[in-house]
Amino acid sequence: MIEKIKALLSEIEQLKASSIEELEAARIKYLSKKGIISALMDDFRTVPVEQKRELGMRVNELKQKATEKIQLLKEQFEHNGSSYTETDLSRTAYPVPLGTRHPISIVKEEINDIFKRLGFSIAEGPEVEDDWHVFSSLNFADDHPARDMQDTFFIQSDPQIVLRTHTSSVQTRVMEKTKPPIRIICPGRVYRNEAISYRAHCFFHQVEALYIDEDVSFADLKQALLFFAKEMFGEETKIRLRPSYFPFTEPSAEMDISCNICGGKGCPFCKHTGWVEILGCGMVDPNVLENCGIDSNVYSGYALGMGIERITNLKYQVKDLRMFSENDLRFLEQFQSAN
Repeated sequence: MIEKIKALLSEIEQLKASSIEELEAARIKYLSKKGIISALMDDFRTVPVEQKRELGMRVNELKQKATEKIQLLKEQFEHNGSSYTETDLSRTAYPVPLGTRHPISIVKEEINDIFKRLGFSIAEGPEVEDDWHVFSSLNFADDHPARDMQDTFFIQSDPQIVLRTHTSSVQTRVMEKTKPPIRIICPGRVYRNEAISYRAHCFFHQVEALYIDEDVSFADLKQALLFFAKEMFGEETKIRLRPSYFPFTEPSAEMDISCNICGGKGCPFCKHTGWVEILGCGMVDPNVLENCGIDSNVYSGYALGMGIERITNLKYQVKDLRMFSENDLRFLEQFQSAN
């Protein structure tokens, strides 16, 4: 048996493997439960007592040498770029590249973060809505011409059910259930029956904000707008408010910012005016407050709303709105550094 151990020891010292498969076969041959060394240990029980000490030491030495030799060969494969690990059959056959967040999501989160710092919380609501929350509660009479301002998708089986045209419906739901003070932003997807082009789509994304409390004034609105513009587009950004009309606010205004491309000097993007319109705003109409069960003699508030695609256009100079929904990786991969 001693001669057999010496022969195996010499064999192991000269062991070589040209592949991971060969190395695994050698490990099984010498070190597995049914391998040569295990068989020697089984034979050890038949050895005379006076020889057990010497043979035991030689078998242990053989096992140690075999383990060290196979470990050495394994490390050489790893050093050469061949990793000796058990195959994970749950892994995909090819490396999966990491994705990137969508530019709309990036800008939406940035808008949300700015208003959160002003104390606003996020509110969400259903995209399939009823006429009351989308129109009637917001001061749109049944025959009001302002209903034509927004081409609406109606559910054919029930004309009182619509796809929301703005996230103002979330504001009315909150006002119905919440006692002021109310300070919320409402991000979400909205739908309008419009022809799809480079500047319009049948669905897009909005963020609207609502603040209701005692003694809220237009000055509070202007300060919030100025803070948002500077945080989103840079400290040098200027704003201007132009009178406008919305059924749910009075007075109403549209807000422009100084063009962030030319710095207000005039360029093709701002049509050489130096200003770019980004949102609508105003003081909440008292009728809207009353419709939602809020005493307009005690409380006042402001509301504002913007299209996320519009803000994204300004931030990244994306000229075609259709690119946001086409899932073209060549376009989306440009925003990896913006994550």
